[in-house]
Amino acid sequence: MQRRNTNQRKIIYEILKSTDIHPTADWIYERAKAYIPNISLGTVYRNLKVLKEEGFIIEINDGRQSRFDARTDRHYHFKCLKCESIYDIDLDMIHFNMDVKNLEKKGFKVNEANVELEGICPKCLREVKVEKNN
Repeated sequence: MQRRNTNQRKIIYEILKSTDIHPTADWIYERAKAYIPNISLGTVYRNLKVLKEEGFIIEINDGRQSRFDARTDRHYHFKCLKCESIYDIDLDMIHFNMDVKNLEKKGFKVNEANVELEGICPKCLREVKVEKNN
């Protein structure tokens, strides 16, 4: 079922497309208020849900909070354990050899695999090196 594309949804989507920081709904809400002063956080959540259901955005949930990504092509995510930033990692940057034949032998049908990487980002690593040198 195709839903009507509302002005609110269009603005929320444009805000999300304009950044690569994988923002939370609260972050998007704060920016949306500049365009739609009377928008509610609930409206932002409802529109993010519709955008996700229609395949326009990806939701990344780390068990504590959801972050959103307008980049829907196949790619990985790297979460910094220090600053909690999330970075897009292109598929050609890392090569995983995922052999799913054993799963298929047990009756599973694998449609896709999602990989999330965690560690320390280059910015935080530089800060740690500076702290150690002082």
